[in-house]
Amino acid sequence: MSDSQEQAKRRVGVEVSKTALIAVCLNESGVITGTQELAVDFREPSSQQLVSFIEGLKASFGSFENVGIAVPGLVAHGSKSVAFSAHIPEHSGIDLASKIEAATGVRAYIENDANAAVYGEYRLGAGHGCKNLFFATLGAGVGGAFIFDGQIWRGSAGFAGEFGYIPINSEGMRLEEVASSANIIRRTRSRFHQDNTSSLVDLDETLMTIHDIVTAAEAGDDFARLMLERTGTYVGTGVASVINLLNIEKIIVGGEVMGTQHIVLDAIIARARDLSFGPSFASTEILASELGRHASAAGAALLAAESA
Repeated sequence: MSDSQEQAKRRVGVEVSKTALIAVCLNESGVITGTQELAVDFREPSSQQLVSFIEGLKASFGSFENVGIAVPGLVAHGSKSVAFSAHIPEHSGIDLASKIEAATGVRAYIENDANAAVYGEYRLGAGHGCKNLFFATLGAGVGGAFIFDGQIWRGSAGFAGEFGYIPINSEGMRLEEVASSANIIRRTRSRFHQDNTSSLVDLDETLMTIHDIVTAAEAGDDFARLMLERTGTYVGTGVASVINLLNIEKIIVGGEVMGTQHIVLDAIIARARDLSFGPSFASTEILASELGRHASAAGAALLAAESA
């Protein structure tokens, strides 16, 4: 097979988050053949780091024609720009795709990270074989995305799926205010000294990360577990709204808050069961992401190849 044929068969995607760049390479069958990850250096512009990272992928994966870029923010379908990004303000309003193309010679496709993730799960993960599903992502932000009849559903302006904006109490508190990584850490710190048996008291609370909380909970720390269970209860309230409105086939939950066990997922299911219309809940499957931290990058890779 010629180099150009090999190049055309590679599907490469990159997820851009506030803290890391995560890349995957898929073969023609959708199998992940390589991954790369780089921690973000906050001293350098994000777009500059992204360009350098993509250049480096050519050495790791081999040459490729297209790259899908999954970003946290609002992206109009077919646009080369990020309309707005609360988590990476530098990207707001810039023509990110054209900047990548000019610097790397690789065609770039830009997609919202949750939309990319739901497509990755639909094609390659927990949503495979399902025509209608919702993906919720719990990380630096709280997002969501839909697949209806096998297609990403984007809404009238392209911004559907803002799961983090669902109000979860009568005062209008939004889900993201309690279920994002930063807000879970904030809630944990506010109760930090109420349980001296927690392993978290040995940490410098100013340096605490969501990974610390998840790891402690999965190791049997009751206080950390309680913090994650309460998060799951909040998320389950939002999930119940999705179930009641749409009677959707599957709801998949991913993101760094989920960890490797089902602490958050079990709490989501329990709360959704309590608040959902019974027959609708019974016909909806709620499960964890299969692609995990590679869901957005994998979905972006597929979308870039299909849009070429």
